[in-house]
Amino acid sequence: MNKKLYREKEGRKILGVCIGIANYFDIDPVIVRLAWVIFIFCGGGGLIAYLIAALILPERPSETIVK
Repeated sequence: MNKKLYREKEGRKILGVCIGIANYFDIDPVIVRLAWVIFIFCGGGGLIAYLIAALILPERPSETIVK
């Protein structure tokens, strides 16, 4: 199976980056969100990385949503 990394439309809080990463690695989205918050408060690099990821990652097309 060929996995692809997408921003998610379902279950997202801001832009869907964290839940997309969590789905890709099959982990809890709360862990990914906490990691982003920690990175943001440790010098601000997390905010820049989040914005870059939001610009680079495509949104998941509606027909490929798997629950």
